[in-house]
Amino acid sequence: MALPRKESNRAIITVLGRDQIGIIAWVTGRLVEHSVNILDISQTIIDDFFTMIMVVDLKAANLELVALSRMLENEGNDKGLQVKVQHEDIFSFMHRI
Repeated sequence: MALPRKESNRAIITVLGRDQIGIIAWVTGRLVEHSVNILDISQTIIDDFFTMIMVVDLKAANLELVALSRMLENEGNDKGLQVKVQHEDIFSFMHRI
Protein backbone atom coordinates (compact mmCIF):
# COMPACT_ATOMS: atom_id res chain seq x y z
CA MET A 1 0.00 0.00 0.00
CA ALA A 2 1.44 3.36 -1.03
CA LEU A 3 1.66 6.13 1.52
CA PRO A 4 -0.34 9.27 0.77
CA ARG A 5 1.79 11.82 -1.01
CA LYS A 6 2.15 15.24 0.57
CA GLU A 7 0.71 17.93 -1.69
CA SER A 8 3.27 20.27 -3.18
CA ASN A 9 3.24 24.06 -2.68
CA ARG A 10 5.01 24.62 -5.97
CA ALA A 11 3.73 25.87 -9.31
CA ILE A 12 5.10 26.19 -12.83
CA ILE A 13 4.76 29.55 -14.61
CA THR A 14 5.34 29.83 -18.35
CA VAL A 15 5.56 33.09 -20.28
CA LEU A 16 5.64 33.26 -24.08
CA GLY A 17 5.50 36.17 -26.50
CA ARG A 18 7.43 38.68 -28.55
CA ASP A 19 10.46 39.99 -26.73
CA GLN A 20 10.04 43.38 -25.06
CA ILE A 21 11.75 45.31 -22.31
CA GLY A 22 10.68 44.51 -18.77
CA ILE A 23 9.01 41.10 -19.02
CA ILE A 24 11.11 39.52 -16.27
CA ALA A 25 10.81 42.65 -14.11
CA TRP A 26 7.03 42.63 -14.50
CA VAL A 27 6.58 38.94 -13.61
CA THR A 28 9.04 38.92 -10.72
CA GLY A 29 7.61 42.19 -9.39
CA ARG A 30 4.08 40.78 -9.34
CA LEU A 31 5.32 37.63 -7.62
CA VAL A 32 7.15 39.51 -4.87
CA GLU A 33 4.03 41.64 -4.25
CA HIS A 34 2.22 38.42 -3.36
CA SER A 35 5.04 36.70 -1.42
CA VAL A 36 5.65 34.06 -4.09
CA ASN A 37 9.22 32.73 -3.93
CA ILE A 38 11.05 31.93 -7.17
CA LEU A 39 12.89 28.61 -6.86
CA ASP A 40 14.18 28.30 -10.43
CA ILE A 41 13.99 30.34 -13.61
CA SER A 42 15.00 29.71 -17.20
CA GLN A 43 14.49 32.14 -20.03
CA THR A 44 15.66 32.52 -23.57
CA ILE A 45 14.96 34.54 -26.68
CA ILE A 46 14.60 32.60 -29.91
CA ASP A 47 14.28 34.67 -33.08
CA ASP A 48 12.66 37.61 -31.22
CA PHE A 49 10.32 35.34 -29.20
CA PHE A 50 10.68 35.40 -25.41
CA THR A 51 10.18 32.17 -23.47
CA MET A 52 10.44 31.73 -19.72
CA ILE A 53 9.70 28.90 -17.32
CA MET A 54 9.69 29.45 -13.56
CA VAL A 55 9.26 27.08 -10.64
CA VAL A 56 7.77 28.98 -7.70
CA ASP A 57 6.92 28.22 -4.09
CA LEU A 58 3.43 29.29 -3.00
CA LYS A 59 3.82 28.40 0.69
CA ALA A 60 3.98 32.02 1.87
CA ALA A 61 1.78 33.47 -0.91
CA ASN A 62 -0.95 35.88 0.11
CA LEU A 63 -3.33 34.78 -2.66
CA GLU A 64 -4.57 31.46 -4.01
CA LEU A 65 -3.14 29.75 -7.09
CA VAL A 66 -6.29 30.45 -9.14
CA ALA A 67 -6.17 34.17 -8.33
CA LEU A 68 -2.45 34.35 -9.18
CA SER A 69 -3.08 32.55 -12.45
CA ARG A 70 -5.94 34.87 -13.47
CA MET A 71 -3.98 37.99 -12.54
CA LEU A 72 -0.86 37.02 -14.50
CA GLU A 73 -2.85 35.73 -17.47
CA ASN A 74 -4.98 38.90 -17.72
CA GLU A 75 -2.07 41.30 -17.27
CA GLY A 76 0.03 39.22 -19.66
CA ASN A 77 -2.69 39.41 -22.33
CA ASP A 78 -2.59 43.21 -22.01
CA LYS A 79 1.16 43.03 -22.74
CA GLY A 80 0.76 40.62 -25.66
CA LEU A 81 2.09 37.68 -23.63
CA GLN A 82 0.72 34.22 -22.99
CA VAL A 83 1.12 33.40 -19.29
CA LYS A 84 0.12 30.07 -17.76
CA VAL A 85 0.33 29.05 -14.09
CA GLN A 86 -0.11 25.39 -13.21
CA HIS A 87 0.22 23.57 -9.92
CA GLU A 88 3.32 21.36 -10.00
CA ASP A 89 1.26 18.19 -9.58
CA ILE A 90 -0.91 18.98 -12.61
CA PHE A 91 2.11 20.02 -14.68
CA SER A 92 3.95 16.80 -13.76
CA PHE A 93 0.91 14.65 -14.53
CA MET A 94 0.37 16.29 -17.93
CA HIS A 95 4.03 15.89 -18.92
CA ARG A 96 4.60 12.29 -17.85
CA ILE A 97 6.10 9.96 -20.41
